[in-house]
Amino acid sequence: MVADDHPLLRNGLKQILTQEPDLTVAGEAEDSEQVMASVERGEWDLVILDITMPGRSGLDVLRDIRRMRPELPVLVLSMHAEDQFAVRAIKAGANGYVSKDNAPTEVVRAVRKILSGKKYVSPTLAEILANALSSDIQRPLHETLSDREFQVLRQLASGKTVSQIAAEIALSVKTVSTYRARLLEKMNLRNNAELTRYAIQHGLVE
Repeated sequence: MVADDHPLLRNGLKQILTQEPDLTVAGEAEDSEQVMASVERGEWDLVILDITMPGRSGLDVLRDIRRMRPELPVLVLSMHAEDQFAVRAIKAGANGYVSKDNAPTEVVRAVRKILSGKKYVSPTLAEILANALSSDIQRPLHETLSDREFQVLRQLASGKTVSQIAAEIALSVKTVSTYRARLLEKMNLRNNAELTRYAIQHGLVE
């Protein structure tokens, strides 16, 4: 199943994968609700999941898939570079991570490796994972955030208000405000303007 909110990208992925004689795209989803409904209904060999779709965070959806179908392989396909999201995705239970900037052959390679029962880790991601395990490497401040704090950071940097974020991720305004205060403190930032500047400099928002 291919889960992405952009029809053109879903169609492109289908075209790439169905050119392979032994691969078939048998289902599609364009938001988190459709993903979970399809996972609940069907028996899939693999889900290709976009990490930034409308509704709930892709990482939250990934964790829900892990709870509902622990053995179901998930390949995360994202417009974000590996150094921004890949480690979080792997920690959340993804079997592999591919940036949309990669060539179609790389996507096919990742799909085949995961279907063979292995994890797909590119050389770049392997280096990032190795660095993440090393206490000697100075990590960017945003990597110290929890997944929820990181989600709130990205949405604030995209111009959303605390109230809008609360409604979108089904949390209270007070809870989102607490996440905002926490992430500002962790990152030594004073306000949303500094937060937005940081997010743009580090490529965390489109």
